Amino acid sequence: MREGTARSQAPAPSALPEHPPGFPPFRPRAPWWGADLQTLRNVLRPIGLPRAPVHEQRLSLPMADGSGDRLAALLEEPDGDADSRPLVVLIHGLAGSEESAYLITSSAHLLSQGHRVLRLNLRGAGPSRATCRLQYHAGRSEDLRDALLALPEELTRHGVILVGFSLGGNMLLKFLAEFGGLFPIRRAMSVSAPIDLAAASERFLDPRNRLYHLRLLHSMKQESLEEGAQFSDEEAATIRDARSILEFDEKIVAPRNGFADAAAYYAACHARQFLAEIRVPTLVVHALDDPWIPGDAYASYPWEKNPHLVPLLPSSGGHVGFHGRGSRVPWHDRCLVRWLEEPA
Repeated sequence: MREGTARSQAPAPSALPEHPPGFPPFRPRAPWWGADLQTLRNVLRPIGLPRAPVHEQRLSLPMADGSGDRLAALLEEPDGDADSRPLVVLIHGLAGSEESAYLITSSAHLLSQGHRVLRLNLRGAGPSRATCRLQYHAGRSEDLRDALLALPEELTRHGVILVGFSLGGNMLLKFLAEFGGLFPIRRAMSVSAPIDLAAASERFLDPRNRLYHLRLLHSMKQESLEEGAQFSDEEAATIRDARSILEFDEKIVAPRNGFADAAAYYAACHARQFLAEIRVPTLVVHALDDPWIPGDAYASYPWEKNPHLVPLLPSSGGHVGFHGRGSRVPWHDRCLVRWLEEPA
């Protein structure tokens, strides 16, 4: 049975799970000390891993809800024999797209290891904006289901690997619980997912997060109002006037998606309540010093009750940061490749 929101019914904190064998510990690399520099590094100095020659193909994936919306995706295939490997699907976070720095870095590393990669743009994000009237949100797991169903069979016949970042990670975890048994999913991984949406929304209101909040809210407004979006003049004015992510969710996301208010949206869509139902081997990565997403929902979860979940919860790493010693490749990407090498 699903639990209520993590804020209202969180169990008493217990000892953190032991670090799983086979995965390297995370140790931050100079000069990226602390949660904020770990988080900002992707913006301040993108990693820019070398990219091997790849074959690229644009895909347009129809949604099954009658809206006419189609998700844009970029398929990248390395030179050599990658056809026998599962397809790795990367899912971006809030106000992101296929051009998000962390997606570009992950795809470059995966391609260098011989994997095929699909960078998926959620509904209304990046190149999907031109082909979508509606907009993604943290619980729109049906969109991921429809996108996978629309993929050509030759891309999925050897299985798929699903990787979700931040809000895309929350959507992925919810999807795995609801629809994971319908697809040949070999493995999955979430990175820095806001599994307690209410707590993450509240954290953005902290004075120390003011600059993060303003930047992200600006990006959300810009994304929502780009050409192709279906909003009334009144809704567009509400978007422009929103002063917080909470207000945006309360006045735009919730009513447009059938929720009574932001609290109801958060309660219905937060991934923590779905974790017990996941039956796909899933690596769950989160830094407990994430400045955007409180670690309490992770630290207090009874991971031992679901053997399909493998938590990696280092004390540091920031939000989708994990810039560690020993490699320019972020630690979570190295852990992902290690995860893919695990026997099925």
